[in-house]
Amino acid sequence: MDEFKRTVFGCDTEEKIDRPSIGTPTSIVCVDLMEKLGVFFPEGHLNADSMAAMAMAGHTIMGFDNVMPLFSVCHESAAVGVETNWGEKSIMPSTLAPIWKTPEEIKIPKDFLESQYAQTPLKAIKKMRKEFGDTVSITGKVFGPWTLAYHTVGMEDFLIGSLTDPENTARILAKLKEISLLFAEAQIDAGADNILIADHVTRDLCSPGAYRDFILPIHKELASKMRIPAILHICGYTLDRIKYINETCLSAFHYDSKNDDAEMRKAASKVALLGGTNNTRLLRSGTESEIIKDIEKKMECGINVIGPECAIPLDTPLENMRVFGKYFKAI
Repeated sequence: MDEFKRTVFGCDTEEKIDRPSIGTPTSIVCVDLMEKLGVFFPEGHLNADSMAAMAMAGHTIMGFDNVMPLFSVCHESAAVGVETNWGEKSIMPSTLAPIWKTPEEIKIPKDFLESQYAQTPLKAIKKMRKEFGDTVSITGKVFGPWTLAYHTVGMEDFLIGSLTDPENTARILAKLKEISLLFAEAQIDAGADNILIADHVTRDLCSPGAYRDFILPIHKELASKMRIPAILHICGYTLDRIKYINETCLSAFHYDSKNDDAEMRKAASKVALLGGTNNTRLLRSGTESEIIKDIEKKMECGINVIGPECAIPLDTPLENMRVFGKYFKAI
């Protein structure tokens, strides 16, 4: 896993990294950070300069080895025509209503990549590439087709359909995966070093059997078509499907604190591991010593990249997010 640390979340250098990498492929933005930068949501979702400023702070202020500019779950769905509430300083964006019901209705607009919602992160990635050169790892992000179905087809209808009409569900997913691929390719061309595939296929929304039957082949295909390392993120408890994630050929898995670190490290035999630090109990409400204790536990377990388990709550104290960088700078 040393190569993963260098090429995915370490700097692009021959220098040996003698510590775990630190960072996250999900959002690092909190209100404290916005106030420090003087840049706020929703501009951080819709303006490339604001987005890049927020993302770069992951390295320049928090000390992470990577930066990642897509802070919401809405960019792809907005780009295909889903009405979106872009939130405000203390509220994250959300989609308002699905636009498709059948696989036949699913069509990617010809101007998908020219839309504001795609262009903003693409321009932000280019800006960061120019700013950092090869000294900081740039992470792109796309949502997988299971998650895109929630936004474009509707969560309830889609999940019911996965039980009552699996063939139709498979057709929906086959169409939506093309959105994931198109947006990923554009981010790679813009300068991303690695891509996060975020898919909300946790236990309460997708059984291990459904993951195996519907999602595993798609995640495997997405991994095979990426020209750079691909990282999978799934919220919640995932030890019940890690044996399938091992089969995806993805480079890494970004896991949730609902999973035991040691058990996950043992079970994740074919992927590097990222994250696992509890967002609510530790990063939002914990002390520096508690966060350091968690960092040291993850180092003992052999976690490859240490950082938050998912997008941090907006009311997370900035100083708690700086503990990772401060700790490794001190040792």
